[in-house]
Amino acid sequence: MSQFDSLIIGEVAQDTNVDYDGTTVHAVGGAVYYSGFAAANTGHKTAVLPKADTAQVDLAAAFAPAPNVTVYPLHSRTSFVTKNVYHTPDRERRTSTVDSVIEPYRTEEVPDIDAAIWHLAGLAAGDIPNEMIPFAARHAMVAIDVQTMLRWVENGGMVYHDWAEKKELLPYVRFLKTDAAEAEILTGLTDRAEAARQLYQWGAKEILITHNTEVLVYDGREIYTCPIRARNLSGRTGRGDTTFAGYINERLTADIPTALRFATALVSLKMETPGPFTGTRADVDAYLKEFY
Repeated sequence: MSQFDSLIIGEVAQDTNVDYDGTTVHAVGGAVYYSGFAAANTGHKTAVLPKADTAQVDLAAAFAPAPNVTVYPLHSRTSFVTKNVYHTPDRERRTSTVDSVIEPYRTEEVPDIDAAIWHLAGLAAGDIPNEMIPFAARHAMVAIDVQTMLRWVENGGMVYHDWAEKKELLPYVRFLKTDAAEAEILTGLTDRAEAARQLYQWGAKEILITHNTEVLVYDGREIYTCPIRARNLSGRTGRGDTTFAGYINERLTADIPTALRFATALVSLKMETPGPFTGTRADVDAYLKEFY
């Protein structure tokens, strides 16, 4: 049995979030941050390998409110510093600008950590180089949020490009996460179920696609969906990270429908409060009983 359920690899971001009404919040963010809290606070033994300029960000302190997380901090001479401006109340449309990015992860700087899943959770192309995927696959089941391959920082902004090496590297991937827009970029298909089938044909074993109405999973045999039932969207940031971390960790012991229902209830509850998920497994179970 592994020491940890999952090891999450990705940089902590220094975020400025400006809501559609002008409300501005400065916060720590990043996929590793939201994923780490979601996994740990639902009872999973979680390790994180966050990277930032440690003179600017106290990485251990960032995860201190999630007591089930073990932090292995990595120093970078630069941090990922970004600003998100949301244009609509549902927070589906945003403009992101990036002031700086981290020095890329290197395989030789990853500690020898025994985890059932290595969850690659970068924020932009280059953060987690392609060679990290087969390297991770030699150690654990690989889970990857494909944003780290599609989002490119260009002229201070964030733009999306297809992942040139997808057909070569997707066969290493046990769990693949995209959102609806990213799935279309990868496959050219607007139908989420068809996109999931295409990604499976290219080699990913289990595909999770998030949308503002539901979460979809495909395992090569059946399409599963579960509706999002958040009562408000004040905690929209970190939606996909929370869903994916909740799902893959639950999959270690649960079947797909059970893990999907739990992860969708988890993210629905999380979206009702800004910041990462700081509740408990009992809170998610209560939400499941009430809304699912």
